[in-house]
Amino acid sequence: MERLYQKIIEQHFAENQQMLFMAGPRQVGKTTLAKSVHSLSENFHYFNFDVEHDRNILLRGEEALLNAMSFQQVQAEIPLLVLDEFHKYKHWKNFLKGFYDQYKSQINILVTGSAKLDIFKSGGDSLMGRYLLYHVHPLTVSELLKQPLSESLIHAPKQIDQTQFENLFQLGGYPEPFIKNNSRFSLQWRKLRRQQLFEEDIRNLTQVQDIVQLEMLAQLLREQVGQQINYASLAAAIRVSADTVSRWLNILEKFYYCFRLKPWSKNIKRSLIKEPKVFLWDWAEINDVGARVENFVASHLLKATHYWTDYGLGEFELHYLRDKEKREVDFLISKDNKPWILAEVKSSANHGISKNLYYYQEQLQAPHAFQLVYNLPYVEKDCFDYKKPVIVPLISFLSQLI
Repeated sequence: MERLYQKIIEQHFAENQQMLFMAGPRQVGKTTLAKSVHSLSENFHYFNFDVEHDRNILLRGEEALLNAMSFQQVQAEIPLLVLDEFHKYKHWKNFLKGFYDQYKSQINILVTGSAKLDIFKSGGDSLMGRYLLYHVHPLTVSELLKQPLSESLIHAPKQIDQTQFENLFQLGGYPEPFIKNNSRFSLQWRKLRRQQLFEEDIRNLTQVQDIVQLEMLAQLLREQVGQQINYASLAAAIRVSADTVSRWLNILEKFYYCFRLKPWSKNIKRSLIKEPKVFLWDWAEINDVGARVENFVASHLLKATHYWTDYGLGEFELHYLRDKEKREVDFLISKDNKPWILAEVKSSANHGISKNLYYYQEQLQAPHAFQLVYNLPYVEKDCFDYKKPVIVPLISFLSQLI
């Protein structure tokens, strides 16, 4: 399956000299992507830090890597060097800083990781200015429709096959279970992925000793998707301190298990300021249908805001809205620090438009306010033609994103 990120990689090395970092969850398809771009250069070199042979070369340092690439030989093309899962090397940032500074005009460098790579400093020199980062997300409606890369934020609506849409919702957007299209395999795959995440990645790369309790926290989060986080309550449930829960949540975010949304507080009277909501990167982990629908939307919106920002189209962030009078809207997308899109999510059409959409659109002057309904059929209409709150089919709205 061709991913939109293949075009991003091709475009990046045609236009930029910086290293390209691609970060995202385990098994989201980064390794497949990294190997698929061999066609960009006949002088292609792939090293995976999880593979013992490759790891031994990388641990021996720069000279060993250059020898493995036959770098001293006359070559027709600039080499394309892929370093897969390289964040697992303790000194990866210092290595890349020196290597890039020495060979930036002679080698194109692609780095992937299943933990966050956008932390500029961590016990070493900064890599700022030496790379551009893209976040690799699971499949979404627009990507399945093969909507093109564009400097336009919004695509024209396009209809996805209803069965494909339902499979995406039920099986999740990770390529292997989605392509396999088998619910029994999907459950087996998900169990194995959790085991690898907690017992290999997190245990080996962090100082967490109580992996069982960390997994208990993850289970609680699956049951509280879309809800505001109460650190004290979570701490009491798994018998650790609130500070430990906060630290473990940071770790779960770093390894792309979950993400938190903060409330938007600017220009909102009596707004909540601190209480985040939590969502999972894999919405198929969620049993409650209403919570899964909300997470499904959150994942699509997060992918869009990451892409628009990574691609240089502006600064986009995803929030939610709630004040002390409990007026709430599920999502707000800000564009260059100004409210742009309000979105309330419903599983069925048995609701009028939420009065909170009217309230917050008037307060914030956001150009668009949508009530997104999961079970409405596709309509061939540009949702963004509307400036007042409007009920729209979720399947139509998601087709217009990335």
